[in-house]
Amino acid sequence: MKEFMCFRPLALIQYALVATFLIASSGAQAQSIVVASTTSTEQSGLFSYLLPEFKKASGIDVKVVALGTGQALDMGRRGDADVLFVHDQVAEEKIVADGFALKRYPVMYNDFVLIGPAADPAKTKGRDIVEALKKLSTANASFISRGDKSGTHAAELRFWTLAGLSDNKGRGYQACGCGMGPALNMASSSGAYVLADRGTWLSFKNRGDLTVLVEGDTRLFNQYGVMLVNPAKHPHVKAADGQKFVDWVVSVPGQAVIASYKIGGQQLFFPNANK
Repeated sequence: MKEFMCFRPLALIQYALVATFLIASSGAQAQSIVVASTTSTEQSGLFSYLLPEFKKASGIDVKVVALGTGQALDMGRRGDADVLFVHDQVAEEKIVADGFALKRYPVMYNDFVLIGPAADPAKTKGRDIVEALKKLSTANASFISRGDKSGTHAAELRFWTLAGLSDNKGRGYQACGCGMGPALNMASSSGAYVLADRGTWLSFKNRGDLTVLVEGDTRLFNQYGVMLVNPAKHPHVKAADGQKFVDWVVSVPGQAVIASYKIGGQQLFFPNANK
């Protein structure tokens, strides 16, 4: 009996410590959100730069799930994310109209660029993305498409449609169903052309003889938006903390952090939440 009586207080102490740990852990988990975003914001290094500043300002941890924009939006529809940070305005406006996300806020922009071998065998170099795609089709040039329903893939398909070539992209067209980094790696290893967002291109190291061939066309504008997943559809969404993230990235301090992110002296994203 004495041994039991000696053990019991110890057991109670251990139980109390475990309970305290679980409560603390639960509190820590409450101060975290899931952001479904694009591979371009992740692979460009923006989030590694941005999120520590948000944590300093809010105390909230952010877990980023980097996917193509289409897949990120699907996460929002299922309620598997708290916030969406993506770049396909038409699809973003639709998910808001369908009631799966709340107000869409513009955050920042950069542009798309056509990347290809420096020798440019299809003679695409210039400012006109539509004319460049026509030349690629005529030459049956090797072209790597992301093919993943991402914002970049959606933009690429729009450009093929503008060129009147939705069904005739040339025999060299190949869809990889992959992110921006892997698509660039495939283009680098095979000497192919590829449409990329400038942010990922500037941070990409394995360039080989790839270079920017088409840029400056106003149609290459690449806008990013941010939205809170609708808690009325998915009550488990961390609406308060998610809204803090949305509010911060469009605030003056958040926009300043985005503007200050550079690689090799070049700014990757340009804030425009308040324009």
